[in-house]
Amino acid sequence: MVKEVWIIRKLSLVLLSFGLFIAFSSPPLEVADAAAKAKTYKNCTELNKDYKGGVARSASVKNKGGKTKHKPFVSKELYDANKKSDRDKDLIACEK
Repeated sequence: MVKEVWIIRKLSLVLLSFGLFIAFSSPPLEVADAAAKAKTYKNCTELNKDYKGGVARSASVKNKGGKTKHKPFVSKELYDANKKSDRDKDLIACEK
């Protein structure tokens, strides 16, 4: 009986240690989700279907291309995934 209790405690300790190792070794869910959400669009027409004003890298960037109709969506990850569509290099991709 005592030996069975000792085996159960030892097994519980091993499982707990393994669970903690897995929990702390995996990346945070927010980082993984943010990377997964950053969709790369084929061109500005496709991007503007989802984001009418384009995508800005940060809220503090200014548009160099003139007056726009819509405010851009701000997302560093999304901008970085679609940086190729920022022709005037003002940190706003596909502004409209």
